[in-house]
Amino acid sequence: MNSIAINRGALNEIFSRFDRLTDRHGLEKIKTIGDAYMVVGGIPHPRPDHAEAIADMALEMQQELEIFNRQHHANLKVRIGINTGSVIAGVIGKKKFIYDLWGDAVNTASRMESHGIADSIQVTEETYQHLKDRFLLEDRGIIQVKGKGEMKTYLLLSRK
Repeated sequence: MNSIAINRGALNEIFSRFDRLTDRHGLEKIKTIGDAYMVVGGIPHPRPDHAEAIADMALEMQQELEIFNRQHHANLKVRIGINTGSVIAGVIGKKKFIYDLWGDAVNTASRMESHGIADSIQVTEETYQHLKDRFLLEDRGIIQVKGKGEMKTYLLLSRK
């Protein structure tokens, strides 16, 4: 980071930009935790292009952060992880209701982010299969993923 610290105002501006992308792509924002932003496609309404919509949003998130960095003379970087699979969704508990997701697909997406490379979008093999015909992806190879072992991953670069 250069001249701007990640503070509440900066995070609010960045996440507000991401909220607009979520709406534009017809996706569902689940939550933010610290500096993490969780969004899902195909929930609560199934859609056959869920992986493509998420991929498009991820690419646009990178662009939005580049614009933010230019406007604020900053050098913030983002890691994005994407996975495709079944999830369980709903509201848990009786106080402070929040719509949430859980399951292996959610955990794997989180691991794609945490084991990713700054300024990159890392995707799983399953997501690669959904995207390979319409997007340019680079084979990252096999990486060791906490709780998952060795996984073949790819970096999403652009639309074809």
